[in-house]
Amino acid sequence: MADVKKIATRDGYGEALKELGALHDDIVVFDADLAGSTKTGVFRKAFPERHFNCGIAEGNMMAAAAGAAAMGLVAFASSFAMFAAGRGFEQVRNSIGYTRLNVKIGASHGGISVGEDGASHQCCEDFALMRSIPGMVVMSPADAVEAKAMVKAAYERQGPVYMRFGRSGVPVFHEEGFVFRIGKGETLREGTDVAILANGLLVAEAVEAADALAQAGISARVVNLSTIKPLDEELVLQAARECGKIITCEEHSIIGGLGEAVCALLSEKCPTPVRRIGVNDEFGYSGPAGELLKRFGLCAEHIAQVAKDFCK
Repeated sequence: MADVKKIATRDGYGEALKELGALHDDIVVFDADLAGSTKTGVFRKAFPERHFNCGIAEGNMMAAAAGAAAMGLVAFASSFAMFAAGRGFEQVRNSIGYTRLNVKIGASHGGISVGEDGASHQCCEDFALMRSIPGMVVMSPADAVEAKAMVKAAYERQGPVYMRFGRSGVPVFHEEGFVFRIGKGETLREGTDVAILANGLLVAEAVEAADALAQAGISARVVNLSTIKPLDEELVLQAARECGKIITCEEHSIIGGLGEAVCALLSEKCPTPVRRIGVNDEFGYSGPAGELLKRFGLCAEHIAQVAKDFCK
């Protein structure tokens, strides 16, 4: 996909906020002194009176967003994933999750692809943290078009939502006008030998891997599971029954994320061999995003090799 236009999903987030802000005057946006990086600055430029910089105080920001939601507003709260999910966890759990308030958390810079910022900022635990909160929706879009549609769907949904967006540009393969439905995945490639279930930037890598596998005589299905919670159980079970082997791919720890969600479902309803591709219970380190993704096996070449070994 080297010749495909690449846009960061965080850019889709910023554009969606601006478009929603023009249509709905009940939207307010909170940021923790990172509006340029999270792209909420796009909204701030258009609607400065509805954008609030809370400084480097993520817990307070989440509490303030909860207060706005309690007043009937739809609050979007943004920071890096490490700080939105990590530093703000207590307030997200108690002030947003427990009360089921209408707060949408837009967490940017998730995963190893944060790159040079290093282990302190490369959050690979946020899916696990947010999945554990009762009633929290957890999502990670595959490209900027899906990110925009996801944000708009989050606005329409009543209750707390966590969305993770990336720093790096990723291939755009969805068409403008794409309709996103929370809790529903999409099959991007049909296949019968193995099913590759992915989200975030790993979706494009999974598609590339499937194309390479086809050249090797392996028929690989690719499914974009951008909603991690609630999981599209019907689609996962269909893939398991029709392919017999599952590979999960995520820019997250193999503990607590998409892989574990899929395994939990299959162990109860359709026992199936699974291979999980993700960060293997270790911290990242500073380096160029592309090189780090290859080092951690979060790339098409590694996915294809796992599939080949799996299908022997």
